[in-house]
Amino acid sequence: HPADHLTKPLLAVAFLASFGSSMLYGYNLAVVNSPAQYIKDFYNETMIETYDWSPDEKLLTVLYSLTVSIFAIGGMTGALLVGKLVTKYGRKGTLVRATVLVFIGGVLMGSSRACRMPAMVIVGRFITGVHSGISLSVVPMYLGEIAPKNLRGFLGLVPSIHICLGVFIAQVLGLHELLGKEEHWPLLLSLVVFPTMVQLMLLPWFPESPRYLLIDKGDVHATIAALKWYRPKGNIQAEVEEMQEEQRSLSSIQTISVRGLLMDRCVRWQVITIAVVNVGMQLSGIDAIWFYTNDIFKNAGIPEPYIQYTTVGTGAIEVISGMLGCFTIERLGRRPLMIGGFLFMALCCVGITLSVLFQAQLSFMRYISVGCVVGIIAGFCIGPAGVPFLITAELFKQSHRPAAYTVAGCLNWLSNFTIGFVFPFLEIATGPYCYLIFCVICLGVAIYTIFVIPETKNKTFMEISQMFASKNNILKEELTPNGHVKLAVMNGYGTLELSWFLTVLKF
Repeated sequence: HPADHLTKPLLAVAFLASFGSSMLYGYNLAVVNSPAQYIKDFYNETMIETYDWSPDEKLLTVLYSLTVSIFAIGGMTGALLVGKLVTKYGRKGTLVRATVLVFIGGVLMGSSRACRMPAMVIVGRFITGVHSGISLSVVPMYLGEIAPKNLRGFLGLVPSIHICLGVFIAQVLGLHELLGKEEHWPLLLSLVVFPTMVQLMLLPWFPESPRYLLIDKGDVHATIAALKWYRPKGNIQAEVEEMQEEQRSLSSIQTISVRGLLMDRCVRWQVITIAVVNVGMQLSGIDAIWFYTNDIFKNAGIPEPYIQYTTVGTGAIEVISGMLGCFTIERLGRRPLMIGGFLFMALCCVGITLSVLFQAQLSFMRYISVGCVVGIIAGFCIGPAGVPFLITAELFKQSHRPAAYTVAGCLNWLSNFTIGFVFPFLEIATGPYCYLIFCVICLGVAIYTIFVIPETKNKTFMEISQMFASKNNILKEELTPNGHVKLAVMNGYGTLELSWFLTVLKF
């Protein structure tokens, strides 16, 4: 069945959308790690120049923490806009329009040192954060909607490989031999504009999501054209019928608001699920490790000059694990990757705590702590990194999906911000025991996944809704509301009338 094959246009759009959006998110997460001291020095110098006053170390740390974590506040702002944007401009349309933000942010950060203005760095980070907030939700939504059901997992994890790749590129470019020198940090922060340029030149030529065109816009011709583009040899008829079946089952053609989503008892367990996995993936301690890799290795007793190379090594492991997840998700399914990933991370958290406690007595323990850091990163990138965004697309029907991504995105970024800001203080307060908190969270998510989340591999969006129906205490009939009224409104589709008539005959 050729529709199920990975076509060149599908692969191209997955890489293009991820390259100009998801990769930047990874890049921005890690890019402030290596020039941290230079940025603090810059804040210090400009304070002395402007106000003739030298700030103390504590204030500089707060300013730097703000520089790191304002990215997440921007991300949350972006996530709040997602529902409105994707409904108005479409999935691809939103990605193309959002590129403007990267150019503004990149220019601000790039020229901050020349203008002697620390605020430009912080505002630039905020604006690139808004872009990441939008694209982190829109890319998986777009890819989840254009993919045939047996490739949804594979294409849904392409963005998460690019996030890992972004982190890796930021770490390599941040090496002292490349752009890790004092004078190069503004350039390092503003390199984000190049991938975006490529995306802006090429992405507009690709078609919009067929589901959006049919279900939101009701444009049958454009839908068929888009499907033909993505699956030149496929059986398009079957897919259009599946979309129309979903369209008939929607309780309203309008997109549901966030409040409507939270009040709707038909999707109660789906909402709880995306909340658990999105908060869980951020509070699993992975962000703490990403933001503060260098500090963690310094505490583990690795000599200063080698730290940057160890960090790059972890980045390479991320990319490899991400690819491993991407190629195994359609064989193993979503659940094993999530459960395995979180359990492995929980184990490594315990490992870090023990190794830090005993490294004074046993010298080899410091290598174990590095091994555990690598283990957490590998475990995360195989499953928990990409699956939450993928299942956010899978657990909801078209009318609920934008609101679901808004909720998932906001929780994700809120947790991201909390960890980025709180972790340094948490580490001071609890020492190595802070990793035990992460361990408990990872275990919790794994247990929740085992008992609550069904396997969504190779299922249509309709079938997935029905799997949750029993959990939400809904009768199957309620899922497809009385169709007669609907059809009077949408009489344009002759096929709909006929298929409805046949369904009635079956009953």
